[in-house]
Amino acid sequence: MNAHRNSLLQELRTAAMLLTRLPLGTSPPGAELPAAVWAFPVVGAGLGAGAGLAFEAASSPSPLVAAFAATIFLVLLTGALHEDGLADMADGLGAGGDRARTLEIMRDSRIGTFGTLALILVVGLEVALLAAIEGAIAALVTAGALSRGCMVRLLAALPPARPDGLGARASTPPRGAVRAAYATAVLPALLFYGLAGLWPILTAVAVTLVVSRLALRRIGGQTGDVLGGVQRLAHAAVLAAILAIR
Repeated sequence: MNAHRNSLLQELRTAAMLLTRLPLGTSPPGAELPAAVWAFPVVGAGLGAGAGLAFEAASSPSPLVAAFAATIFLVLLTGALHEDGLADMADGLGAGGDRARTLEIMRDSRIGTFGTLALILVVGLEVALLAAIEGAIAALVTAGALSRGCMVRLLAALPPARPDGLGARASTPPRGAVRAAYATAVLPALLFYGLAGLWPILTAVAVTLVVSRLALRRIGGQTGDVLGGVQRLAHAAVLAAILAIR
């Protein structure tokens, strides 16, 4: 029993080390990374709760200021990890070219026109949505969990597009961990919004399908940048769905 609990705690720590910049130790995520995917939505929900509290703390001047505070909180705690993935994915998939050229562009640390526009549009959309949403904590917890569940779906459904990187290290996670991730990802939506929570869930599924098909067609699978990109796109889309049902 204790061994199982310690294993779960280690997997949670591994997921948090990967998805955040919290000071949880110096050792990088190791062989337990595929099994730790169940904790991705848990970490996402925690980040969303923290961002929601930042929103509430800064809500006195205006909802727009609060929305920026929540966004800044997420960027600081994640080290802009997913934003970097979104920019690289947009540059690679937007520039055209064959598979090798697309992967080369995505690996380039420089940000191009497509990446810059993607960041401006997605982050700007999220700020606008958060400023208009009532119940920011519930919305951010829901979006944080669902969008990390989308990452798990790509890891489970697509092969790695290259032999190294996050997409390869975390690929083919255990089925039990994947099922647990899905259950954890949808739980906040159903708890906070009841049956109406199906709309944010279906929105996240739709975004995942689009990104999955595009990545499979263009580069033959997923990479860490694709995982980051789908998280950011799904996060914004879920917030939009929540605003629509409120």
